[in-house]
Amino acid sequence: NKHLYETKDTFTSLGLGIGNVLTGFITKALIFWLFTYLYNHRFFTLDQTKWWYWILLFFADDFSYYWFHRTSHYVNYFWASHVVHHSSQHYNLTTALRQTWTGTLGLNFIFWLPLVYIGFPPLMVLMFSSISLVYQFWIHTELIDRMGPFEWVFNTPSHHRVHHATNAKYLDANYAGVLIIWDRMFGSFVPEDAKERPH
Repeated sequence: NKHLYETKDTFTSLGLGIGNVLTGFITKALIFWLFTYLYNHRFFTLDQTKWWYWILLFFADDFSYYWFHRTSHYVNYFWASHVVHHSSQHYNLTTALRQTWTGTLGLNFIFWLPLVYIGFPPLMVLMFSSISLVYQFWIHTELIDRMGPFEWVFNTPSHHRVHHATNAKYLDANYAGVLIIWDRMFGSFVPEDAKERPH
């Protein structure tokens, strides 16, 4: 009885999520083709057997996501696709599934082009991007409170509640994917205030 879910809202989120997956079958194939073309003209050939390769790819993907997400809130063309994710009046796990059907048309993929051009294989870039989205599912909840030192480095429900909130003090903040460090580094971090619940 916490009134965090509403049936119509939940089915809207599920419908948008299913549509995103279905359109993704076509659009991801086009992106993979473009990534492969660029990868064939890459600057470097990176050694995937080195331990640092995977860490570098993780940070590169998360950095790309941060700038994609921040740009999606500041540039109208990108916001036109991303606004779908912010259209719910509720903040729960189904909100995470409320995804656009027009991400490829909205050119979201361009933020990851440098990764394949540098020398990360397209399949690896798409895989790490998918892992990031899976991580972000669980942070769409009001039921998990602050998480102590974990919040210094990682994106959490508290940080992401701020991102989805419409309170004036919380606007334009916390664009993190997995790591909150980019928000801290680039001045877009706002902590959740226990005295002002995100709306």
